[in-house]
Formats: sequence, structure tokens, C-alpha cells
Amino acid sequence: MEILGATLRICVDDLEAAIPFYERLTGSTAARFERGGVRVAAIGSFLLMSGPEAELEVLRKVTATVAVKDVDEAHRLLAGMGAQIIAGPVPTPVGRNLLVMHPDGTIFEYADQSGA
Repeated sequence: MEILGATLRICVDDLEAAIPFYERLTGSTAARFERGGVRVAAIGSFLLMSGPEAELEVLRKVTATVAVKDVDEAHRLLAGMGAQIIAGPVPTPVGRNLLVMHPDGTIFEYADQSGA
């Protein structure tokens, strides 16, 4: 499994107020989208999320998003290593993702950019 990088997940109260800081910090422009009632801004290595508390409560349990070349390969490898597959692979606005609980209890999202 080829790991391409990781994205830090941050829940914020006011997405629009938070975006300028992270754009300036990273020198990147926010890519915005919405999923399941949660507004999201991807900026460099940061994924800012804002929305209903019930949705954010679930999202806060995911430690980070790990970018991989191929989610199907990640699925096979992680399952074979004893990780618990929570959800996926499923399509997202920018590719596909997979939610996985590692044997130590840490939850990660693995995502590729294969197109939805």
C-alpha cells in the first residue's frame, strides 16, 4: 500500500472565519464541499469541518485522513493485518474512502483520488 500523505482533521465552529488563517498558513486556496450536512474545506494538509454537533461527534473519532494510491489495496492489506473495516470503500466528492479501526483502537480514514 502506497501512502501519499496525511491530512489533519479539525472541527471548527465557524468554517468561513477559520478558512483565511489556514489559507495564509499553507499558501493554498480552500477547496470547499459539503457531505452529510457537514461543510468541509480542504486546505493544504488540513481538513476543516463544520456542521451539526451530532455529525461532528462522529467525525471527531477519526484521527486523520491518510491519502493512499488505491483504497482497494488498502482495504485488502488492512483487513489482512487485523484492522476492523468500519465502512467502505465508498465514493466521496473527490475519490473513494474507507474508515478503519486499527488494532489499537485508533480510527483512520483512508482515501484515494480515483474519482467518484
